[in-house]
Amino acid sequence: MNPPQRIYKYEALNARSLRNIKSPVLFFGSPLNFNDPYDCALTPNILPPKDDEVERLRAAYIRRNGLNERQKHEFEAFSTEELRAMFLRSAHSAIKELIDTFLATRGVTCFSERNDDLLMWSHYGGRYRGVCLEFNTAIDPFGRVRQVRYVPSLPQLDVASILARNEFDPVQELYCTKADSWRYECEWRAFHEVAGTQYTYPPEALTGVYFGPDIDDESLEIVCLILAGQNEGVRYYKGSRSSTEFRVLFTEFTYTSYLQAKKMGLR
Repeated sequence: MNPPQRIYKYEALNARSLRNIKSPVLFFGSPLNFNDPYDCALTPNILPPKDDEVERLRAAYIRRNGLNERQKHEFEAFSTEELRAMFLRSAHSAIKELIDTFLATRGVTCFSERNDDLLMWSHYGGRYRGVCLEFNTAIDPFGRVRQVRYVPSLPQLDVASILARNEFDPVQELYCTKADSWRYECEWRAFHEVAGTQYTYPPEALTGVYFGPDIDDESLEIVCLILAGQNEGVRYYKGSRSSTEFRVLFTEFTYTSYLQAKKMGLR
């Protein structure tokens, strides 16, 4: 599925997030630091292959590995039950290796389709005192994000798809699968080959900054001052609590620095 035109990243304001805004960079962190113990570390249920699937795997194995006549005869002599157990062991071993390698090496950064979710502001937006950054998915790397699936139970994989892994790697789906409990996040995520990478993106990819309802004036001005010197097209929105709904509402404003205001006779 193609991503929406805009995706959002909630940030608490601290020294690192301010440096990232200034640089401007995305940080691809290790999934080992995620707060969901299942996130990017799912152990799927591997379905035992049926008899006809075992036979297809047998034929594919013989064809792919170019066995000589003696080896071919020995492999053909295995019973269906023996091969079923063998293929299951191989699939479990392959899945474990792939997951362990991913967790040890890959970096992940996360986005949302929404900028006004109360839980997201509370969990990731500095308890309403941070910011939510808006990115244009027409600009790389934001167009290469993948949508997270939310499911009620651990996913199931079949042995054939795990052992084949030619053009399509079903294990990649595990990295974008989360429990239904996290559905409110409406998450999209991007991956990097190396965890801990700071990826520099084009400044114009950042199209908007949404400030939390409880952000202090000094922090708001620091962010605006940083962006004023590197991104003329970014738009600013100040958040407030709705008086009729459980929502955060945003009003666009124009930032004018102290020196600009003084020159214009406004101060």
